[in-house]
Amino acid sequence: MSRSVSPLALFGGTFDPIHIGHLSVAWEASELLDAEVRLMPANVPPHRPPPTASATQRVDMLRAALRGQSRLALDTRELERSGPSYTIDTLEELRREYGERPLVLLLGADAFAGLRSWHRWRELFDVTHLGVINRPGIEACVPVELERAVAARRTDDPGVIRSMPAGKVIELAVTPLEVSATRIRELLAAGRDPRYLLPAGLFDDAALLEPYRT
Repeated sequence: MSRSVSPLALFGGTFDPIHIGHLSVAWEASELLDAEVRLMPANVPPHRPPPTASATQRVDMLRAALRGQSRLALDTRELERSGPSYTIDTLEELRREYGERPLVLLLGADAFAGLRSWHRWRELFDVTHLGVINRPGIEACVPVELERAVAARRTDDPGVIRSMPAGKVIELAVTPLEVSATRIRELLAAGRDPRYLLPAGLFDDAALLEPYRT
């Protein structure tokens, strides 16, 4: 593939709950790559405890958060699979679905630094590009072995990402918003109202945030 094609970028997570930090990162990545971005909630995350809210509750929150715009979309395919949500399985499914369209897996710098612990991590480059979310002023230490593995794959040109289906690593500098889902859950459990840390749509229906109130 040599012509420029709008990529499909994937931003995964538990979204427990979805907050403005998630949305800001996804929106800026979409602009930087000229990409469609899908938020993809995980079912059973292999590397962390299970979410507080159920899959249905998290999807309801995401739908409320994404209402009224068309740049960001929701993809629930990982919730529809049983067992752990291995990223490589999802990406292989998307590759079969979208042929040669460029795919970009968006992940934070910390997650990228730990990439070697991921299931079948080397095979990721066969099916996707990696878009590493880099918050200015915050640096993650990339292990030497990982850097050796990706050095030849690095690019700073979004046009390269759009011209081939997979295999590159690009760093995306986004606005740093230090918003913690853990802190939001603590505030809600204490009866507080984290009004400007969550998208406005989550406050339209009191039941959406009920999973976190005690």
